[in-house]
Amino acid sequence: MRTFVAWTLAATAVAAPSAALARPAVSRAADEPPVVSRAANLIGQIDHWRNRTWYWQRVMGQQRWPTGYLERKTGDLDFREWSLKLWRGRALRARRSALHPPNHQGWLCIYRYERNPAQGWHTYTGNGFYGGLQMDLGFQQHYGAWLLRKKGPAHRWTPIEQIWVAERGRRVQGWYAWPHTARACGLI
Repeated sequence: MRTFVAWTLAATAVAAPSAALARPAVSRAADEPPVVSRAANLIGQIDHWRNRTWYWQRVMGQQRWPTGYLERKTGDLDFREWSLKLWRGRALRARRSALHPPNHQGWLCIYRYERNPAQGWHTYTGNGFYGGLQMDLGFQQHYGAWLLRKKGPAHRWTPIEQIWVAERGRRVQGWYAWPHTARACGLI
């Protein structure tokens, strides 16, 4: 009997530490999300706002903000939250700039004359010109090649994308890519 009790106590002594290892103690509040998912969520949000920043900068023809992807190399949640605020602010400023292109009223006047009233910014009549500003494929390739590759011809682009591509062309050619409508709008 003594042997049985000794073996039982010995088995319990050996099993107790391994049972403690199997169930680690929880040190955070029960309603607090796990730190790993919070960190991954922050990285996902930073990626989203960084991509939005770069999209708007590309639409405007600006160089994109550089990054070292430091939020991926550190486990510091405070740094990741700071980085999220930084990229969100940059994205909102870039968007605000993009939505106010130069010569906006002039482009809206040209749009009023060039578009097909039934199709608006998505004008595609088969005449070799696309979009609300009626840009041909050569013009799109030269001033908006990345949009042409990504989305196809200009009738598939957003109005602001069409205006910025046309603005890049205007900076080189002047308003003469739209000679009749620019004259009707008083731009030349």
